Amino acid sequence: MFIAAMFFYLFALMVVLSGAMVVLARNPVHAVLFLILAFFNSAGLFILLGAEFLAMLLVVVYVGAVAVLFLFVVMMLDIDATAMRQGFRQNLPIGAAVGCVLMAELLLVFLGGGHSGSVLAIGHGGASNTTLIGRQLYTEYLLLFQLAGLILLVAMIGAITLTMRHREGVKRQSIAKQNRRTRGGTIAIVSVESGAVPDALEDAPAAHKKLQ
Repeated sequence: MFIAAMFFYLFALMVVLSGAMVVLARNPVHAVLFLILAFFNSAGLFILLGAEFLAMLLVVVYVGAVAVLFLFVVMMLDIDATAMRQGFRQNLPIGAAVGCVLMAELLLVFLGGGHSGSVLAIGHGGASNTTLIGRQLYTEYLLLFQLAGLILLVAMIGAITLTMRHREGVKRQSIAKQNRRTRGGTIAIVSVESGAVPDALEDAPAAHKKLQ
């Protein structure tokens, strides 16, 4: 019990500190990394509660989504990548130390206090928490679960719409134009003298008509 309580306070402290750094960090990339750290420590709290399925779900879904968010931040914001590369080697020992501490925490929880029994399974015939969560989601909370999925779908479509910016000089794919194109509009046969360089054909259909 003492070890479980110690790890609980450790994980809780890391979650609070990481959440504070998400708000206080000036660099958006650092803020996302602190958010990932908060998710990992929250997963440790779930493991202490015996809800290992929720812990793995938190890591797989939320950390995976945060990784996508990290890419969006790097691509959409004006971040000096050169300065980040210069500070990578300088901060590498600190990052490696934090990673080792995080892995040690998870290993100690799995090997030590993570097998005290599932809190969700108490009073339910010893069923696993995965089974209990599935029963609750697809029976009592089915409509709310479907509504949450619909909201996420609308949010995904909105994010795609907002990021599809038309820029000058950037070629975009048009399925309708590709389906309407013909041989005469895409291929032009020209006569080139020996040793001469042909001019660029800006309008292939017009050049094709001239040759005919």
